[in-house]
Amino acid sequence: MKFFSGLLVALTATSANAFTTNAPRTASPKTALSVTATEWDLANIGRSVRIEGSSREHWEFPDPNQEIVQVGIDTNGRPAESLIELWIGPDWTPMKVKAYTEDGMMRPIQTLIGTRNKAAAIDINNTGPGDFPLNAAAAYAGPSMVGQRADLLTSNQGRYIEGGAVHSVNFDATVDQVQVLLYTDTRQLNAQVELLNGPNNFKQKYEVFTNNGLLNSLYVIFNAPGAGNVVRVTNLAPLEFPCKAFIASV
Repeated sequence: MKFFSGLLVALTATSANAFTTNAPRTASPKTALSVTATEWDLANIGRSVRIEGSSREHWEFPDPNQEIVQVGIDTNGRPAESLIELWIGPDWTPMKVKAYTEDGMMRPIQTLIGTRNKAAAIDINNTGPGDFPLNAAAAYAGPSMVGQRADLLTSNQGRYIEGGAVHSVNFDATVDQVQVLLYTDTRQLNAQVELLNGPNNFKQKYEVFTNNGLLNSLYVIFNAPGAGNVVRVTNLAPLEFPCKAFIASV
């Protein structure tokens, strides 16, 4: 598979594994945070849809030559709670991501999902109440977005987290965005990533489960305005299912 061979090259340099960095869309390279933020604007991602509470929408991705999908979710400032699923075939859901944010305008949901180089669909379910709609968009990720994720693997040694363990990283007020990548060595990935501001006061949270953390690693970007921000990773899997975490500012 094209994605697997390209992936192994990047991972050899870091003694790490994650899903492929194959991508389609042309985009200008990022040179500043404002450019990064612009790339995550829903209008720049693709077709944006308003999803009412307790309803869902899905996007089709039929091209097996492209692999990474960019997913963005925001609101007008209200909380957002959603379930993002990867569908392959009629009845296979190899990856699920539960996402929550306290303020969908200040801290939108921003993640990359791998399709395993197969015809697939991304389903977004607004699991919040009816009076909490959200806006969502999904499209194949552009080269600069894929490159940013690949750079995280080569510029960061990562942290090995055993099942049941917790790892936290503090960030000062000069950091506006934080990127997090979690993966395994083909074993299942079941973990939680939180952005906290204050003792156990989480502002945003992702919970991922996939049967293969190499083919479907979790990559998310947190907006981290202000001071006192902490990223906390919890491996929810049993002891024999470790994962590796890469955490850095954007």
